[in-house]
Amino acid sequence: MPDDPAHAGHTYDRIAAHFSETREYPWPEIESFLDGRSGAVGLDLGCGNGRHAEVLAAHADRVVAVDASTGLLAEAAERAAEHGFETDLVAGDAAAIPLGAGTVDLAVYVATLHHLRPRARRIGSLNELARVLAPGGRALVSAWSTVHDRFADEGTDGSGLDTEVDWTLPGGETVGRFYHVYDPAEFEADLKASELALLEWELSSGNCYAVVGPSE
Repeated sequence: MPDDPAHAGHTYDRIAAHFSETREYPWPEIESFLDGRSGAVGLDLGCGNGRHAEVLAAHADRVVAVDASTGLLAEAAERAAEHGFETDLVAGDAAAIPLGAGTVDLAVYVATLHHLRPRARRIGSLNELARVLAPGGRALVSAWSTVHDRFADEGTDGSGLDTEVDWTLPGGETVGRFYHVYDPAEFEADLKASELALLEWELSSGNCYAVVGPSE
């Protein structure tokens, strides 16, 4: 699979409508992270159908929602209209965030980092998140982990696992999606190798989660 954000965007364009139907509710970990936090500008990086941008809109004066898939951005626009929340929808690459430095107070970057390849691009994306975070800003980063039940029978040497996970459309067509499934120690190491400050991290529901801020 090419190291190209347009490729990931095209993949999700093909499955956007069906994918969105299965992603109605926000993750409780995102709601927990946002509880008690607020800011002027919020960022949903890899926003999908906008379910977390909707939650973020209750905590930030302005929300920017970025995704490589225009199909998913269309789903997010439809959700925003139906649910009555405002967000600026932007087609963009998580490794080249289309925002100025130090402009984001609150961010969620969930279920997207693991679609990037190779490792240098994943760390570059984390550096981009560090760049856009304002002083005192906070972000929640998540990625699939090798402790997930789905990968119980697949070995790892501690450096994670590159794999393809098929999405099956209603008619039976399968669409492969690249995942780098993180070993938990590797997730921590990549965050520490980036320009982010790692404040806390945990495993939950088979995912790695980290609360991060800018290095200050």
